[in-house]
Amino acid sequence: MSKAHPPELKKFMDKKLSIKLNAGRAVTGVLRGFDPFMNLVLDESVEETKDGQRNNIGMVVIRGNSIIMLESLDRI
Repeated sequence: MSKAHPPELKKFMDKKLSIKLNAGRAVTGVLRGFDPFMNLVLDESVEETKDGQRNNIGMVVIRGNSIIMLESLDRI
């Protein structure tokens, strides 16, 4: 049985990311940490609703299984 490798997210640490989640949700924030399951800790997070409203939500933990897409908004 092969061993799972942790996600290669070190280059995204302390960078601003845009993350699309299941159920049409989206969050933008600065990556502060992650684990082998791709659970993320984001700081200075902003939730973007479907109607265009933006809500500041501070520091959040996002479960890896709800992430659809991850995009860096800062230069790597």
